[in-house]
Amino acid sequence: MSDAGWLDRLQAGFRKTSERLGDNLGGLFARAALDEQTLDEIEEALIATDLGPATAARIRERLAGERFERGLTEQGLRETVADEIEKVLAPVAKPLEIDAFPRPQVILIVGVNGSGKTTTIAKLAHLFLEQDYGVLLAAGDTFRAAAIGQLKVWADRIGVPIIAGPEGGDSSAIVFDGVKKATAEGIDTLIVDTAGRLQNKKGLMDELAKIRRVLGRLNPAAPHNVVLVLDATTGQNALNQIEVFQQVAGVSGLIMTKLDGTARGGVLVAAAEQFGLPIHAIGVGEGMNDLRPFDPRVIARAIAGLTS
Repeated sequence: MSDAGWLDRLQAGFRKTSERLGDNLGGLFARAALDEQTLDEIEEALIATDLGPATAARIRERLAGERFERGLTEQGLRETVADEIEKVLAPVAKPLEIDAFPRPQVILIVGVNGSGKTTTIAKLAHLFLEQDYGVLLAAGDTFRAAAIGQLKVWADRIGVPIIAGPEGGDSSAIVFDGVKKATAEGIDTLIVDTAGRLQNKKGLMDELAKIRRVLGRLNPAAPHNVVLVLDATTGQNALNQIEVFQQVAGVSGLIMTKLDGTARGGVLVAAAEQFGLPIHAIGVGEGMNDLRPFDPRVIARAIAGLTS
């Protein structure tokens, strides 16, 4: 996909979020005075757009400190919102780099079932293939036969090898075999799917701990990344997932999916503000090229409803 095509998809993906922001702010632009009541209502409208209370409070503070002699215009407010969102997103916009030595770089992918985890693994593998890296997948979610089958289909579709075992098998054994194969064949990165059954946190924690122990025997630096896949359509619930997976899995970075048309895209900002974890990429569609690192300025202006 060209850069222009990606930009169009990105802006379309955040359109419902920017429209929701406009709806929440409706009626405030025409007021002559930027008084305390209006500032309070703007702050509430920003929070209702899932931007998070800290970002909303900072935008309110900035507005209060600026002079709007002719009243607050819609363009002026949107520009201020975009500026403040960009400040939040810029420090966390960090593409996932393959830089581990010795190879392979082991990337554990975690997330609840239904978040788009398996599809995201395929897109991430495709992204690395475009950068001429060798990729191996490991079907470590042995809890569900469907997860193993789906990952095999994706591996075949994008042309990468996969290590898999039977449903109910030992996921750490799969990972062990994956590291051995990647090391022997000089493959750059091993991307590991993991179980997403948060309803059994202890079981999941024990399983991930066992995977870490096995990895540690083969390569003390592994896993090099623990990436949480989040479904943007869940809104504030995504923030709860970050908190739990940080405790359970030691999350090192995030990928936000399903930003194609959701009105909850503001949660990307809230996640960056609250946790400060690297956001490696965002997904704005179902196609293989629809997962990309992001430009904080472009995202900020898309959320604020500014196209240039």
